Amino acid sequence: MKKILKYVLLILLGLLFIWTLWFLYQKNRTTPPAFDIVKPKTATIIKKTVANGTIVPRQEIDIKPVVSGVIRELFVVAGQNVKKGDKLATIQIVPDMLSLSQAESRVNSAAIGVSNAQMNYDRNKPLADKGVIAASEMQTYDIALRNAKQEQSAAQDALQLVRDGISKSSGSATNTIVRSTIEGMVLDVPIKVGSSVIERNNFNEGTTIATVADMNDLIFKGNVDESEIGKVRLDMPVVITVGAIDSATWDAKLEYIAPKGVETNGAIQFEIRAAVKVKEGQTLRSGYSANADIVLARRDSVETVPESVITYNDKGDSAFVDVKDGKSWKKTYVKTGLSDGVNIEVLGGIGDTTSLKGAKKMTEMEEHHGRPM
Repeated sequence: MKKILKYVLLILLGLLFIWTLWFLYQKNRTTPPAFDIVKPKTATIIKKTVANGTIVPRQEIDIKPVVSGVIRELFVVAGQNVKKGDKLATIQIVPDMLSLSQAESRVNSAAIGVSNAQMNYDRNKPLADKGVIAASEMQTYDIALRNAKQEQSAAQDALQLVRDGISKSSGSATNTIVRSTIEGMVLDVPIKVGSSVIERNNFNEGTTIATVADMNDLIFKGNVDESEIGKVRLDMPVVITVGAIDSATWDAKLEYIAPKGVETNGAIQFEIRAAVKVKEGQTLRSGYSANADIVLARRDSVETVPESVITYNDKGDSAFVDVKDGKSWKKTYVKTGLSDGVNIEVLGGIGDTTSLKGAKKMTEMEEHHGRPM
């Protein structure tokens, strides 16, 4: 019995030794890595560059007064549409004391002149009627009286103009009413009733009463880096996306490229402008931050593969892919075309059913740890 038990133990030890060797072999054996299979597909390749900028009206005007004073009335608010000539505000003039004093003195002097001319006229008129003095002499007194009255009227108009900003001779025309110079939308009214405003002149740009812009004619204004500006041409199609508006795009056409670059944060930037085509029902606001995708080249319905499956030789002038050949992979030359950075156009070398070597598949242990071994 003891002899049989001895043989059983030896057999068990032998089996355990064999199983241990098999386990260590399986654990240390490296299986060939598996790869995803990629096939060419028909797609559209668009090569583009991106410019950052804003949406602004082509015509945006700051309306400024031609007289200084205090805002008495405001007729518009931001967002309101106005026509050319519509009233925006009225100004109450605060006259300069020196100018007012000079105008009043002129009126007084003119009144004295009229009184003196009238007395000379009245004194000589009876003599002229009796033929005592010549008609030509009487004509001199008549002209002097008319001139004096004309000067008095001009002095009174000047006084009223200094004091009220309007004169009798000007009729309804007045500088105290500020009117819009264009048709469009009021974007901003930076002043309030009671605010003091300064007139525009050669030495001062004046106080802005309102900003008016034509919101039916918008442009994208942005900047392109010097490394990309050489690829950009006038009339290129542009696709505008606005960060504040999801899932909406606007078509535009490039209409201006700055001939001179400006250094910004150490990089040379060139300003560009593109005319935005606003479709019916779409709304854009002035000042929106936007991105412009400038289409440099486009290929529609062409055979493409992911650029990740392409390898290049040391010189970078030849492209290759790994093609499935039974259980192995065969390196094959391909002719490539336009690339958008993700997919690349294939002009020859493979067919539309060719199986290509893609990314390496993760093993169960790699997936468990979330990273390659």
